[in-house]
Amino acid sequence: MTGSVLFDPLLPWPLIAALGVALAAGIALALWRGLSGWPLRALAGLAILAALSGPVYQVENREPLSDIVLLLEDRSASQQLADRAATTAQAAEDLAARLTARPNTEVRRIPIPDGADNSGTQAMTALAEALAEEPRGRIAGAILLSDGRIHDTDRAPDLPAPLHLLHTGRESDWDRRLTITNAPAFAILGEEVTLTLTVTDDGAAPEGVTNVPLDISIDGEEPRRFNVPLGRDIDLPLTLPHGGRNVLQFTTPEAPGELTDRNNTALVQINGVRDRLSVLLVSGEPHAGGRTWRNLLKSDSSVDLVHFTILRPPAKQDGVPVRELSLIAFPTRELFLEKIDDFDLIIFDRYKRRGILPSLYLDNVRAYVEQGGAVLFAAGPDFASADSLYRTPIKSIVPGRPTARVIEQRFRPTVTDLGQRHPVTAGLEREFDGEWGRWMRQIDVEQTSGDMVMTGQDDRPLLVLDRVGEGRVALLASDHAWLWNRGYEGGGPQLELLRRLAHWMMKEPELEEEALWAEATGQKMRIIRRSLSDTVGPVIITTPSGDTVERDLDEVSPGRFETLFDGPEIGLYRLENGDQTAVIGLGPAAPVEFEHTIASAAPLHPMLERTGGGAMALEDGLPRIRDVRAGRPASGRGWIGLTPRNAFETLSVTQTPLLPVWAVLALIAALTVGGWLREGRR
Repeated sequence: MTGSVLFDPLLPWPLIAALGVALAAGIALALWRGLSGWPLRALAGLAILAALSGPVYQVENREPLSDIVLLLEDRSASQQLADRAATTAQAAEDLAARLTARPNTEVRRIPIPDGADNSGTQAMTALAEALAEEPRGRIAGAILLSDGRIHDTDRAPDLPAPLHLLHTGRESDWDRRLTITNAPAFAILGEEVTLTLTVTDDGAAPEGVTNVPLDISIDGEEPRRFNVPLGRDIDLPLTLPHGGRNVLQFTTPEAPGELTDRNNTALVQINGVRDRLSVLLVSGEPHAGGRTWRNLLKSDSSVDLVHFTILRPPAKQDGVPVRELSLIAFPTRELFLEKIDDFDLIIFDRYKRRGILPSLYLDNVRAYVEQGGAVLFAAGPDFASADSLYRTPIKSIVPGRPTARVIEQRFRPTVTDLGQRHPVTAGLEREFDGEWGRWMRQIDVEQTSGDMVMTGQDDRPLLVLDRVGEGRVALLASDHAWLWNRGYEGGGPQLELLRRLAHWMMKEPELEEEALWAEATGQKMRIIRRSLSDTVGPVIITTPSGDTVERDLDEVSPGRFETLFDGPEIGLYRLENGDQTAVIGLGPAAPVEFEHTIASAAPLHPMLERTGGGAMALEDGLPRIRDVRAGRPASGRGWIGLTPRNAFETLSVTQTPLLPVWAVLALIAALTVGGWLREGRR
């Protein structure tokens, strides 16, 4: 129990002070006039002022509260290196036992896991949350068991007691790490990009090492080894080998004695995109849909279009001198001999033999396709005539043979069962609301090779796609696709169909009919397999550590199979399904937990200094624990301090007036009468 004298004034303090001033003036007047009873009058006045101030004796029934010590245990990824986890666990047990044995002390043990989304060690966040759950008046101190590499110093709370760091590092620790900077998310095919690579040694690294080996692997292929200088920025010029995702892995082998090899590897994933796509469009003659292809290709800013329409073939005789014609001569030799390999796609739109392209040039077109080029035949009545391109050296690459019949009947284009699985035509129904409009003309062909993805009148081939050698060929057996663009009978998905067709021919990776890839979200990947087959086997997943896992793929839409997989570790995963392979990197390219692995108190130094705490190595043993007053240094050689808070809980409060009212009145009356009597006897 604790007693104290308190004041509960009957009047406001300013009024009591004014009365005190008046009393002092009265006493001064009595002295000036020489009244002998002034001391008794003064005492009576003071008794009145004391009574007005309401003095009471307060007795509190208090229960002492224990001090709370926060013990934070870092269990992040960097704390799993070497023997840090075991050292931390043992130190936490010993400290908890020591603190619990202290009188009037409680311990709160707070684990600190890895932060979400590669945010590192969130020690200050954990400390702030713990402080929010405990009365600040009972916090005697906080002890952090960690390597000191925390990543949220900006969230450090206002701690009312000392913070101490007991770090798990050793004097002999050293580590080699590899970092990549300036890695873009996208790069243009054929253009060089520069990455900056640095290999550095931290801590008590071996002396005399100037060069280290570096392995570079692309898409999981066999790595190539180079020697690079240690501790210097190295600019690596790089040209992406293919479009789509390119996975580059840079590794320096683990050196004997270093803390970890987790930061010896950096994964960089760069999407390769084409800067410009070159397309040559040759129109045999003007027709109603002649601008369809031109408008489509010109609307794509990534396409460079060269378009020629044959308006004056050599056989045409109209008497107009050539020098008076405002026409551009068709540079056949330049286009079909010298620069044909510069084009990604050649489109023959209703073109037929008219004495302009000799057989040598057309044979060069065939060779261009076999070596990786692409040709699209947009067929009209010309394809069924005696002057058809089919009756030239191109014949060997055309996937359909014309029967010389032109069907002049209305028909509605239909996607075949195979077309429902092919990326060019899959899901076209969802791209357009309502029933597709009909076309008016179809060239009758017999499919000789390739995949028939659309049919027309009486299920005759309408769109046939084929691969020839390294290249691709498409045959569209109608020249009425433009009717969809004009909205005839409601129109249809003309723009989407032709766009997909053109980009499939130009080998855009997202339109490959046989493909395997994965999309990563954190440590989870969605594995996607596209195939023209009805079924596919399980996908084989090889983890960074070399373990293999088989997962069945479920068909989620025609030709598309998927499964989800949670990667157990950060690194490069290899996927295999039949003849399809892919690689993907899970996790950050450079995990923040392994950017710096040597234990250090530097990140926490400002907070340690502000609270008076200290940093010590567990390698030197556990420090002694002392009590220190608030505001005094709380650490020294081999010891750390806690600030006793002397907190308590008040159970009850009793207040008793120092004198009862009647006693106060009697005292005042006695003093007043005494003064009067003394002055009366004079």
